Amino acid sequence: MKKATILVVDDESGIRQSFNMILKEDYHIVIASSGSEALDCFKSHAVDLVLLDILLPDIGGLDLLEKFKEIDPTVEIIMVTAVKEVPIAVKAIKLGAYEYIMKPFTVDDILAVIQRALEKRSMTQEIAYLKTELERVLPFEMMVGEDPKMKKVFDFISTISQSDGTVLIQGESGTGKELVARALHNRSLRKGGPFVVVNCAAIPLTLMESEVFGYNKGAFTGALSTRIGKLEMANKGTAFLDDIDSLDLKMQAKLLRIIQEREFERLGSNKVIKVDVRFIAASNKNLSELVENGEFRDDLFYRINVFPVNIPPLRDRKSDIPLLLEHFVDLHAKQTGKSKIRFSEEAVKTLMNYDWPGNVRELQNLAERLVTITKDPLIHAKALPPLTGSLKTGIKDLPLKDAVDAFEKHYIAEVLEDVGGNKTKAAEKLGIHRNTLLAKTHAKEPS
Repeated sequence: MKKATILVVDDESGIRQSFNMILKEDYHIVIASSGSEALDCFKSHAVDLVLLDILLPDIGGLDLLEKFKEIDPTVEIIMVTAVKEVPIAVKAIKLGAYEYIMKPFTVDDILAVIQRALEKRSMTQEIAYLKTELERVLPFEMMVGEDPKMKKVFDFISTISQSDGTVLIQGESGTGKELVARALHNRSLRKGGPFVVVNCAAIPLTLMESEVFGYNKGAFTGALSTRIGKLEMANKGTAFLDDIDSLDLKMQAKLLRIIQEREFERLGSNKVIKVDVRFIAASNKNLSELVENGEFRDDLFYRINVFPVNIPPLRDRKSDIPLLLEHFVDLHAKQTGKSKIRFSEEAVKTLMNYDWPGNVRELQNLAERLVTITKDPLIHAKALPPLTGSLKTGIKDLPLKDAVDAFEKHYIAEVLEDVGGNKTKAAEKLGIHRNTLLAKTHAKEPS
């Protein structure tokens, strides 16, 4: 495990040497004899903890404490001084110092305080991450699929999970690209670190840099405090760049440099921050075509496409639909404590004859809705809602009555969509009374 970096700031040579002797075996030590030298060291190193004297020849220790906290609010600072004034100690703690230790001190005491301070820093970083990202960590073994196409994906995940190479996951919306990314993380050497999602499509372009890189206090109007970005949160873990195709060319160039150099600067700061991150990117568009059209940088594409993973759409692996339905029913039963509800053979056949443009996500939403509202232990084909995609000729495999019901629901749904949901117009177009339409759609007149 990487050693924590401790910055020792003291104008007395003997104190600096003593700290170096005591700490160098367990920590990476950086030494400064003045405030200005300490600031330079702090900006050029990823400092975890500062041992800071109050009386320095150029900058006061309390002023330096404030500057350190502005640059990195998560850094822990221990004031080590011979000044025995209670008001100064109180002010230091209010400004964010972890502890105020008086000289002389014992080696055991300082080591114990340092350990506690570093534990607090680690916890603070974890809390900052958890506040930003709500993890839905599912182990690899919970990914469902027996189709040969999915087995090939699973085998490839197992093969590349131990590598730190960048991964590009491509597939239609709803195919489970984030689940694949989490599976890669959970089976990697980084599984104990954070998995941070950067939803490129959901973050406005004007906020993208501040969200990804973070910013210092005063970097722009409204930056009232320093905030670490998602890349810092992902340190020692995985950064998942979802919908990477949504980034503009300017941001693509910056991202390319970060992936290559593993370093960046917060907005409003010239301090270079180094991170140890594995990058996994995802897109529901064909990036090769975007490159040809000049909409995506070719150098970034080649950099993220080290390990390409292509997720097949659900329509190309329909044999997995019964397994997926069983999986979603099991999840619902565990979450609610309700008895398991099954789908009839006819219902499963109907669902397998649908093309699922929304892929696995659409199937999951439908299954969850049905098992929630169904009171019977079995979900029949006639209980299925109208499906808005193509209901293929496989409807012929159903009994006549169920086939007629399925077609009717599908047809009514298409007519309602054409007229914007207006049931009066839909009834006229269908050639039936409005009350008949309401009965067929299980709707009620507003009271």
